[in-house]
Amino acid sequence: LVGTVPEEPRCTVERADASLTYSLFLQRFAFSRPVILGGVTDNSAFRTLCTREKLLAAFGPFPVRLSTANTYSYRKVDVPFQEYVEHLLKPQDPTRLGSDTLYFFGDNNFTEWGPLFQHYVPPPFRIPGTSPAYSFGIAGSGSGVPFHWHGPGFSEVIFGRKRWFLYPPDRTPHFHPNETTLAWLQHTYPTLPPAQRPLECTLRPGEVLYFPDRWWHATLNLDTSVFISTFLG
Repeated sequence: LVGTVPEEPRCTVERADASLTYSLFLQRFAFSRPVILGGVTDNSAFRTLCTREKLLAAFGPFPVRLSTANTYSYRKVDVPFQEYVEHLLKPQDPTRLGSDTLYFFGDNNFTEWGPLFQHYVPPPFRIPGTSPAYSFGIAGSGSGVPFHWHGPGFSEVIFGRKRWFLYPPDRTPHFHPNETTLAWLQHTYPTLPPAQRPLECTLRPGEVLYFPDRWWHATLNLDTSVFISTFLG
């Protein structure tokens, strides 16, 4: 069925809790491998502001910039936020190409969305020499961004579940840049020998994933999801 997305049976990304110190984060993860952080922040107040009703009331008439769900995401389309939520926020069609799939992630007008972001509590860790920038998004079940890479960052799920696939910089994954993550999961993933499979896990509300610089990653929203990333540039 369209929008029916499986959750992986295991998590191969290391986890850490609030006992992780900044020095251990730098030593063990910051420059070497991803980690899922649990209990390091409390964004319950931010979550109450991110319900469908409250977001529509606050931002309904404002335009939002949608990006194509392919590796390079070059095409952008501006629509009112209310139109996106009520008409475009749907489960991913497995037959559609990434260039034909639009959703809201990454491009935020900080003049309009800044008051909301002021209520977000970011992860407590930083990479020396970087400064944080937020990226807020809302996406339907089965949507996601295919494999790509950029600088380091954190990603937190506010509502829903988000499945991640990650490869280190020296292991370029096999994928077509215009194939959606859902299509890759259905067609390519089952053919991978165990040794060639990515690190993977599903994030739930309140969990934060850290990914190091230049790590390949693809995302797949298992539900209609609200999420926010903190990119370290």
